[in-house]
Amino acid sequence: MTDSVRLVDMTLRDGMHAVDHQFTPEEMADVAGALNAAEMDVVEVSHGDGMGGSSINYGFSAASTEEYLDAVTPELTDTELSVLMLPGIGTIEEIDMAIDHGADICRIATHVTEADVSEEHFEYVKDQGLEANGLLMLSHMAEPETVLEQAQLMESYGADAVYVMDSAGALLPSDVRDRVSLLADELSIDVGFHAHNNLGLGIGNSLAALDSGAVTIDGCLRGLGAGSGNAQMEVLVGTLEKAGYDVNPDFFGTMDAAEDVLVPMISDDEMPELDNDSLLLGYAGVYSSFLRHTRRAGEKYDIDPREILIELGEMEVVGGQEDLITDVASRLASEKDAETAEAASDD
Repeated sequence: MTDSVRLVDMTLRDGMHAVDHQFTPEEMADVAGALNAAEMDVVEVSHGDGMGGSSINYGFSAASTEEYLDAVTPELTDTELSVLMLPGIGTIEEIDMAIDHGADICRIATHVTEADVSEEHFEYVKDQGLEANGLLMLSHMAEPETVLEQAQLMESYGADAVYVMDSAGALLPSDVRDRVSLLADELSIDVGFHAHNNLGLGIGNSLAALDSGAVTIDGCLRGLGAGSGNAQMEVLVGTLEKAGYDVNPDFFGTMDAAEDVLVPMISDDEMPELDNDSLLLGYAGVYSSFLRHTRRAGEKYDIDPREILIELGEMEVVGGQEDLITDVASRLASEKDAETAEAASDD
């Protein structure tokens, strides 16, 4: 097998969720330099929720996107720089700023059924000469045919590639194959895949995506990312080499970037793990970035976070509805108090 795979490292974007968006510009520069030395194909840098995401709703970052790009751009001499844009959060001014700081790629993300909100963003990014990739988030919430329809919209807007995003880590390998193979067969542009590990399937689903026609795959050093993390980049590199794929990043260099550069920056409670709460994200199909917010709400209202996540899953919440976490926790606490009071009166 000699199929070439493009690898996009998300440590400095999706990994921001795991550290409450508190990477410093200096830390970002160190990680970016190590990834560049390892010959990573692409490094993405943004707030966890994209440019403009630093806010009370999504969490304030330790520095501005401009400060992060100022620190990272000089380190990426051979690796391409990507930024993330969510329509309704980021602005054209931020796209312009990213271009001024050397961005090569802008990835435009929407909910899996809302690609139509991205047309102007694709047109603007393409007019500026950047590569434009479309991301269909929470792809488990739509049937393969609907995912294809939305991907075709992004293609018609000028997307150079469209990603199936398993934002909740809820897809099984068969689900990945159904979606990715359909897009690969019907689109004339590249197909990518973005995994989360909430069901322990980050690497397996990435392999299923490649086997079904995907040519570009996301990952993070040590799996650092929302929920139980993303597909672990150094594992991806080694596994893909072992499987016979043609990958550009150096295996040992990627391992060193994870072990020697990233790990010393991360506290034990920031490092993602496949625990009960993150497992439930995948089981319930809840957006992975909701986990830390849900844990805080559970502690505040004395409610098991799993109860909150099950409720959110039944509500089919999507990114941008983080305010519902507190609403659900408060309501569950009130119901719990009412049940306690009723039981006491019966006694």
